[in-house]
This record gives sequence, C-alpha cells and structure tokens, in this order.
Amino acid sequence: MLAAQDASVDLHLQGTMTSQTPFDLRWFAHRGGGDAAPENTLAAFETGFKAGFRAFECDVKRSADGVLWLLHDDTLDRTTDARGPAAPWRWENLQCVDAGSWHSPRFKGEPPAALDQALDFAARHRLWLNLEIKPNPGEDAVTGEAVARRAAQWAAAHPAVPAPLLSSFSLAALQAARATLDALNSALPLACLSEDCGEAALAQAVALRAEGLHTGWRQVAPEVIAAVHAAGLKLRAYTVNEPSVAQHLLASGLDGLFTDRMGLPREF
Repeated sequence: MLAAQDASVDLHLQGTMTSQTPFDLRWFAHRGGGDAAPENTLAAFETGFKAGFRAFECDVKRSADGVLWLLHDDTLDRTTDARGPAAPWRWENLQCVDAGSWHSPRFKGEPPAALDQALDFAARHRLWLNLEIKPNPGEDAVTGEAVARRAAQWAAAHPAVPAPLLSSFSLAALQAARATLDALNSALPLACLSEDCGEAALAQAVALRAEGLHTGWRQVAPEVIAAVHAAGLKLRAYTVNEPSVAQHLLASGLDGLFTDRMGLPREF
C-alpha cells in the first residue's frame, strides 16, 4: 500500500501529488470504500484506508431516536436486507440490519455505521471526512443542526485531525448547519452540493459562507473552475471513475474529486 505516515496527514496535502504520496486529500473515497465494499459501513472505511485514501465522503441522517448514522437513500431497500423508509427505525433495531450482503457474500452481516463510529475511525487514523447531510424527508433543518453540532463538538476535541467538511444538496440543512456553527463559534467548513455550477448555485454558496461547491464532473469546465475560484471557493466533482477524466479535471485546476474506484489514484 502506498500511504503517507498517518501522523503527517493534514490539509496541506490537498495541493500536492507526488510519487511518494499519490493519495493526497484531493481524492475522496466515495461513501467510504467506493465500489469495493458496502457503502457507508465501517468495512467501507477500512477498505478505503487500506487502499491508501486519507479523505472520505459519507452520508449522514438521523434515526427515529435521534442517533446520527450513515445511509444514502431514504429507504433501506437498496443497501440492506430490510425494506421501507429509514426514518421510522430506531438505532437499536438498525444495528440488527445486514448492510453488507447486498454487496458481496464476504460482507454478510456488516451492520450500518453510526456517525460516531466513523468519527472514531477518523480520529484513530487522522483522516479528513466530508459528511454529506442526507435528511430523511421533512427533517432537513433538524438534521443539519444535529450533524453540525456533533461535528463541531468532535472537531474541538480532536484539534490534530482535519476538521470535517459538511455538505448537502439541501439548502435548509445547510442553513441550519451554518446557524449552528455560528452559534457555537465553530470554523467547520461547509460545501454546497449542486447539480450545476450556475450563478444561482455560486451565489448560494457565497451567501452560506461556504468553503466550496461540489457538482457532477460533467458540469466542470475551465470557465466554471475560474468563476468558482474567483469567488474564493474550492470546486470538487463527483463521481469520477475514469483515469482520463480525473487527469483532465485535476490538470484543469479542480480542487478535489470523489471516486468509486479505490485503485484509481494508482493509475497516475
């Protein structure tokens, strides 16, 4: 495995890529372990870490009893052996769900991960997390507030670890996160997720005092990168799985990308 010393990982790696440390913090392991492991589980984080990644994206929502946990969809159908909306489930019951068998037999019995488990993993290995706020329907503000509060508390207790980056497609969730961070006097960064990089999306990011804008890689062009950078923001793209696309985007000045292919950085 090509990896830098764990203790040396910090945000200064974002702008570097050398043969000694190809897995810099511009490369995010999508949903923890990309397509190599069941998404949003601790097994996914372990897989991404073993591949050399030191920046990870995952999705965060609330259980019915207020526990923050990792799941992308509104329902449990696609990535677990349970069915129906996720919102009514309590955490004690979610821990009995199989979130691994859908991917492959070797992950059978892998449970969903709580946010605190992902944060513990980040603390142990000094990783950078992008926490995408994925509210259940109608829970945008309460989820944005809860994720921001927990992330701020954790960051204050772990000053040697890169502060989590909070992102979302939900404007209401980001507004609640911003209000919470301001009330806590926390400097945790925000990023706006948008399907395009038009003037409206850029204005929204600036209004939220966001650190960055995240969009689909097909929306990225040199003039878009220039406009985002002129606004003082970073631009990152999802989900980049082809070497030629990744090489072109990074050479054009893209600040980061999310990938499902855990071996992709090694192809450079």
